[in-house]
Amino acid sequence: MQGKSPSRASAPTAAVFLSYASEDAQAAQRICAALQAAGIEVWFDQSELRGGDAWDQKIRREIHDCALFIPVISAHSDARREGYFRREWRLAVERTGDMSERAPFLLPVVIDETVESRADVPERFRAVQWTRLPGGETPAAFVERVKRLRSPESPGVSEAALSVSGALGRGAQPARGLRQRTLTVYAVSAALLLVVLAYFGLERAERAKPGSQLAASIAVLPLANESGDASQQYFSDGISEDLIGALSHLPGLKVIGRTSAFQFRDSKEDSRSIGAKLGVAHLLEGSVRRAGDMVRVSAELIDTSDGSTQWSERYDRPYKDLFALQHQITQAVAGELKVKLLAGEQADARSDRPPSGSLEAYNAWQQGNFYHLRLSEAGFRKAIAYYIQATQIDPGYAGAWSSLSIEWVNLSNYLSGAAAQDAYAKARAAADRALALAPNLAQAHRARAALLLNGDFDWRGAESEARRSLELAPNDGSAKVQLGVVLATFGENGRCVELIQQAIANDPLRADWYRDLADAFYALDRLDEAERAIRRVIELQPAGQTNYQMLTAIEIERGDADAALTAAQHEPPGPLHDLAVAAALQIGKDQRAADAAVKTVVGKYADDYPYSIAGIFSLRNDANATFEWLERAWTNRDTEITYLLSDPLTLKFKDDPRFAAFCHKVGLPAPGELRQQT
Repeated sequence: MQGKSPSRASAPTAAVFLSYASEDAQAAQRICAALQAAGIEVWFDQSELRGGDAWDQKIRREIHDCALFIPVISAHSDARREGYFRREWRLAVERTGDMSERAPFLLPVVIDETVESRADVPERFRAVQWTRLPGGETPAAFVERVKRLRSPESPGVSEAALSVSGALGRGAQPARGLRQRTLTVYAVSAALLLVVLAYFGLERAERAKPGSQLAASIAVLPLANESGDASQQYFSDGISEDLIGALSHLPGLKVIGRTSAFQFRDSKEDSRSIGAKLGVAHLLEGSVRRAGDMVRVSAELIDTSDGSTQWSERYDRPYKDLFALQHQITQAVAGELKVKLLAGEQADARSDRPPSGSLEAYNAWQQGNFYHLRLSEAGFRKAIAYYIQATQIDPGYAGAWSSLSIEWVNLSNYLSGAAAQDAYAKARAAADRALALAPNLAQAHRARAALLLNGDFDWRGAESEARRSLELAPNDGSAKVQLGVVLATFGENGRCVELIQQAIANDPLRADWYRDLADAFYALDRLDEAERAIRRVIELQPAGQTNYQMLTAIEIERGDADAALTAAQHEPPGPLHDLAVAAALQIGKDQRAADAAVKTVVGKYADDYPYSIAGIFSLRNDANATFEWLERAWTNRDTEITYLLSDPLTLKFKDDPRFAAFCHKVGLPAPGELRQQT
């Protein structure tokens, strides 16, 4: 067995120190094996014979010398009030006190459903991004991340900025509901500092390739933060997002969305490969350096067909004049675009700036966006704090109020009972304020739609708001997906597929959108397409939740009991795993196991997952129990009610008079009353 090195010179190395509670040894071994297979040295103690001064000094030396410290967090570590691993954690935290803020060192991983905000860990751990590796299963993307971070040549990145690529499944997963849809809305900043750079460069490239179908297409890669302060990562990311947002408002120009473009942060791939994967003719790359009152932006436009630089420029601007400069540049660009790149089109007016012109409020809003994109409970809580700060600085800041409303809805997915209702109440107040301040702000209508759908079960109201949002921002992929999800609530899954596919065309690596697409294909009984979509999600988010549950549902519809059970067993440990296994067992031959599984999930998850339990009883052909659990789902305000008219398991009883009555009770049309898709 591989153990930690018994004796070493006290000098920094590229080794990784893996710290864990003894109960988690099996999961830690999986992580260790994956890292070692990639040639990474791992200091991983498998001995229970811990003790003695020599052994203690060896551990202290290794923590002092290692390149990265990976604490393994779980319910087991939470349950242990004492243990040597806690001493290791304390020593690692102490070492960070002597390290540069730019130096990556702590890389916490969670191997079960332990919630970050409630975990019993040193507070320093909460300042960095956590990675979920269910059961210790370690995807290649995590291994590559570790290889980059431990390299002495790796550019400095603060622990606060550490993140794992979207390929690791950092997307927020709702705490309740097997097939919970999330209506996360991505805020887009107002800064147009870089627009002139891309537009003038694109105009040249457009003339060079007049017959190219992809000529008017671009991806803005994340601009590198060269401020010498990793806590400014949000600022450089914010400028990148600003440019994406500004460009996406120009009809006729294909602009790749933030999620897909940002997957190529620090990528070693060449421009031709990235262009092929994203389907664009141009890349905009560069860097941002903010020092005191000055901002320096360097950018270059790359032709993806041959990797040549079409144009490059560097700009130095006073930070305090940022908004005035943006206005000047935007006006100049709009004038150029009318006669050059996109004839007759003008840049849309943006509503993201605080009306007071306060850079402090704008800065707080950008920091909120940065934490929002961590897509975790802890991230949502931090984002809420920054959005509140932005609204306190400028009470008339509609964009910040919209973001705050959205974030309260996102956080509610991790809450229940009175806490969830309180979150919805705060979301409602924030959305009302945003719409009162800016009735034509698309993001404010998206916020209201999310609240009405998930919090109020006001289906028609949600549809009206989602349609208004898309009307105001017709090129916004999030608005398209949101409307599609709302229409699916009415059984209009064909239209849902169309809208999501339109959004994916401009953001081809959005795992959450493929997840919604899989739901819609499943509802339409297009099972092969549903499987392709969910396997795309698994490819992009190998550690994500609900993915194998969806695959389980597909195999159940195919009648393949063995494949369904295999898929269910791959769902990460927790309630969704148990519910998926219970569902799969209902179509198998082992009746005793099926009965036992039902008893287990009813005993453990009756309050939080009543809709899923209704589906399990549907598989048992027990109509009475199915309707009893549907009633319980309505009483408990289970958000999975939104699947009622798209779910084959509940639609099995669509001819039962009780089904139509239940539809009317919750405010949905009965199957025979469904309107034509719009």
